[in-house]
Amino acid sequence: MREERRATWARWGTPEQAKPLPEAVAGLLKQVFDVTPPGPATALDAVSAPAPALAEAALAALVAVVGAEHVGTEAAERALHASGKSTPDLFHQRTGELPELPAAVVAPADHEQVLAVLAVCAEHRLAVVPFGGGTSVVGGLAPEAVGYLTLDLRRLDRLVAVDPVSRTAVLQAGLPAPRADELLAEHGFTLGHVPQSYEYATIGGFAATRSSGQASAGYGRFDDMVVGLTVATPRGTISTGRAPASSAGPDLRRLFLGSEGAFGVITDVTVRVRPLAAERHYEGWRFESFADGVAAARRLAQDGPRPTVLRLSDEVETMLGAAGRGRGDGGCLLVVGHEGASVEHAVAQTAAVLRECGGQELGEEPGEQWAAHRFDAPYLRDALLDAGAFAETLETAAFWSALPGLYDAVREALFAALPVPSMVLCHVSHVYETGASLYFTVVTAYGDEPVARWQRAKAAANDAIIAAGGTISHHHGVGTEHRDWFAKEIGRLGVDVLRAVKRELDPARVLNPGILVP
Repeated sequence: MREERRATWARWGTPEQAKPLPEAVAGLLKQVFDVTPPGPATALDAVSAPAPALAEAALAALVAVVGAEHVGTEAAERALHASGKSTPDLFHQRTGELPELPAAVVAPADHEQVLAVLAVCAEHRLAVVPFGGGTSVVGGLAPEAVGYLTLDLRRLDRLVAVDPVSRTAVLQAGLPAPRADELLAEHGFTLGHVPQSYEYATIGGFAATRSSGQASAGYGRFDDMVVGLTVATPRGTISTGRAPASSAGPDLRRLFLGSEGAFGVITDVTVRVRPLAAERHYEGWRFESFADGVAAARRLAQDGPRPTVLRLSDEVETMLGAAGRGRGDGGCLLVVGHEGASVEHAVAQTAAVLRECGGQELGEEPGEQWAAHRFDAPYLRDALLDAGAFAETLETAAFWSALPGLYDAVREALFAALPVPSMVLCHVSHVYETGASLYFTVVTAYGDEPVARWQRAKAAANDAIIAAGGTISHHHGVGTEHRDWFAKEIGRLGVDVLRAVKRELDPARVLNPGILVP
């Protein structure tokens, strides 16, 4: 199984993909934080673990379903599937302080095998955690269970069907996002879904976490794209979505989108696809302040034209980005991108609005730079960790009227909980007619007990988000890290409803226990 895995060890990408810190940023780290590089990370082949605590009968039943070659019990394979890609996850991998490992990694071939594996797990009271690309940053792969297995969906990796008339496609859950786009491109289509996890994430992961891509202003969120899905549960199969819209009761698709494996295992999705863009145009605009940039973004989101990409960095994030490019223009950078059959008219209309809002046109270079390096941030986090700096992110969203107060409240909570000096960066990453998301990045020195310190700071920020009227997660999901605040967000009755759903679909409570539902 090892040669097929997509997960990497102790970093976001492989060592071959490592990106050095820009000299200006490295110098700033040394000057401001006086960081010291840590010792070498624990190697994967040095990981040791107790023999898997898996009953002989359960192991035999799993082998009978998927074949012995698709049941992995070696320590390295289990370690790779024991956590996601948050900074605490990477820190624990680097230091060898690992959580409980799954008893086995099981890779079914199709929906029927997923059903059969779930039946085995229910019979033997063995918790099961669905695994796609392993990119969770909110503890979505860390169940509250003693003894569990990982259900790796990598073999469910096909483009099942394309309907060019309806412009829909059926994609299996384990299909990696880049491969999905390659297969769709052969038919002249694209998803248009490009989150920062794009290089590693899977279709099922997008659905299970209600992912939102960097081009969501134009293409929509992933849950907007899903018109149908198939779910395996311990009690059987649920299939939803037989028409583009329906008034036949509540939409069950919405029950499973964002359910993070707690209600069932999504095995395929039917998605709306779009024709491949013939033209793309990215450019940058400067605004004097973050408030001015937010006002301009709101104007475009509400009154149009709506670009495909609309991304606004605050003053600190703009400054650091400019330093990495060897320049410093001050103010805030707004990146605007247009994709489609013809974009010239939309580009001109957008420019007119942004000029009216006080924007200063910077030309194509900043936009093209962002597009070329849109996946770099997690690799730069690896470089920061290598240098001795602790970097982590959190995100939220709110209505436009609440956004300024939310921005201030989260920053104040983080600065109050973090050591001095620390940096807090922010950008607006997704916009809607009624509001927008805020994506914060924190950089500080390792110091003593960096993970515990971050958990305290994150808790303070979560409290601030709820108090300021924001949602606890816009696109990272709930997992274990947001679960208690999610309960506050939806209220006691909302939690009771979700618990009732779980009791009905998962009476043995084997599906990702402790994730999503308190």
